Formats: sequence, C-alpha cells, structure tokens
Amino acid sequence: MAGFFKRLGWYLIGFSIGIIFLVFFLKKKSGGEGVDFCYLPNCRVLKDIRNKPLNFDAFEKDSTLIKTMLNEGNIDFSKSDTSSETCNTYWIDYESTSLEIKNCKDSSEVLKLHY
Repeated sequence: MAGFFKRLGWYLIGFSIGIIFLVFFLKKKSGGEGVDFCYLPNCRVLKDIRNKPLNFDAFEKDSTLIKTMLNEGNIDFSKSDTSSETCNTYWIDYESTSLEIKNCKDSSEVLKLHY
C-alpha cells in the first residue's frame, strides 16, 4: 500500500507541473501578450507583413485603416501574385476597401488603396 501512495504522489507532482504549464501556455495564446498562433495562410501572410518595416508614405492619412486591414483583413489569393521570387503582391480586403501591398523579404510597401 505504501508503494501506491508513492506512485500517486509522483503522479500528482507531474500532473501539477503539467497544469501550470498548460495554464501559462493557454494564457499567452488567448491573451494580448503578442503571441499569435497562425496556422492558415491568410493569418501567416498578414503576420509576416506586420512584422516587417512597412512603407506607406503616400497613404499616411489612411494609416489607421491600413493597420486595421493588416490585423483584420482577408487576403484575396485569386488576385494576389504569390509566385514571384523577389516580392509577392497581395490584395487584402476589409469591408468595402481593398489594399494592394508588395511583400518583400525585408520590408513591405503599400502600392494602392481602393475604396
């Protein structure tokens, strides 16, 4: 009977460590602490664009809209050019607005904003 309680103790210690890790991991996943889990192509491309320097000098007055589109927009892959070796061009749709953006290896640039 003493062996059972010893095994139960080790089990509870491991279970407690697992629960602590799981709570920490899920808190980061659901909270606004900068951890994104992007599995789908739309999310991965938007995250890639957001993590690079973005040049939108010609559209400075629309900077809030552009940032919203990069967070909540949907990429139209049928209009986008994803086969280029140097820079891909993506069309991002948000409500009734479209954004054409060039995504290069080191930076991104807004080409057109269509209302």
